[in-house]
Amino acid sequence: MVTIRLTRRGSKKAPFYHVVVTDSRKRQGGMALEQIGFFNPNPAGKERKLELDVARVDYWVSKGAKPSDRVAQLVSVARSQKAA
Repeated sequence: MVTIRLTRRGSKKAPFYHVVVTDSRKRQGGMALEQIGFFNPNPAGKERKLELDVARVDYWVSKGAKPSDRVAQLVSVARSQKAA
């Protein structure tokens, strides 16, 4: 099954996450099918907190991909930011 989930990057105590589409059987840091955005929980200065390609999320969900709980929350935030 294909899943949309977060992959942790960044250094110790400074997390940074890529939003990736991957096979659910692969390990978290393994190769992804596609990177569709990023999430920075601790932005500094003018850095963006969330960047997400909602069109690609919709494409993968239409093909049967299932987003994780946290990614589903981030998608709803990205949709509200885009609408505003």
